[in-house]
Amino acid sequence: MSQVRSARGTASRLAGRRAEVLAAIWLMAKGYRILGFRLKTRQAEIDLLALKGKTLAVVEVKRRASLLIAMETVTFDQRERLRRAGAAVAAGRPTLKGATVRLDLMALAPGKLPRHIPDAWKGE
Repeated sequence: MSQVRSARGTASRLAGRRAEVLAAIWLMAKGYRILGFRLKTRQAEIDLLALKGKTLAVVEVKRRASLLIAMETVTFDQRERLRRAGAAVAAGRPTLKGATVRLDLMALAPGKLPRHIPDAWKGE
């Protein structure tokens, strides 16, 4: 792998991590409690797991040029894996029994405020 590709990959991973931290701070300001970052499950990796009341939000964080591009980036199969991953996490933690699992999107674009979209795909 060339040094240019390696440097680009490193910069991309760093930007992704920064986006996740910013998304977590934004959600905490909205009253969510962050339960985990980059949680690896059998089904998928969850960028952020957040709880507000009895709602467990599986949050996919995307940093793209626009909200529409961010939403289109998450495929149907990926959304299904994320929903299953959230349900598995909720089932495995007694404190989350009875929580409603929801798939949210946190979209970030350069020069714009973060945009949190609860239940971004409304059961698609």
